[in-house]
Amino acid sequence: MASKRKDQQEDAKFRVMQLINQNPELTSREIALKAKISNGSAYYLLLSLINAGYVKLQNFKKSSQKKRYSYLLTPKGIYEKSRLANEFLVRKKIEYKALIEEINQLEQDIDLGRK
Repeated sequence: MASKRKDQQEDAKFRVMQLINQNPELTSREIALKAKISNGSAYYLLLSLINAGYVKLQNFKKSSQKKRYSYLLTPKGIYEKSRLANEFLVRKKIEYKALIEEINQLEQDIDLGRK
């Protein structure tokens, strides 16, 4: 079983890739805010995604601010995002099932205490 930290890193990676897919023109600061990670983490994560070939950095062609960039998922990145989405869904279903079991147990404990 993967560690909690690795799961959190994979979740952040998935969220960043999802944000890029939805809006390639987000800045790294906006990505950090929406993904609920620090600016430094967003920068590091974006850099690692670019170096892995999952994301391509592109200048805005029509922008007056030529220093602005857009982030685009590559075909390799789209595949990786799909893989991460599947793992994310499996992990969340397991967490959901455990939470339901915990809630049911608490409800039983409360009912027993009332009798």
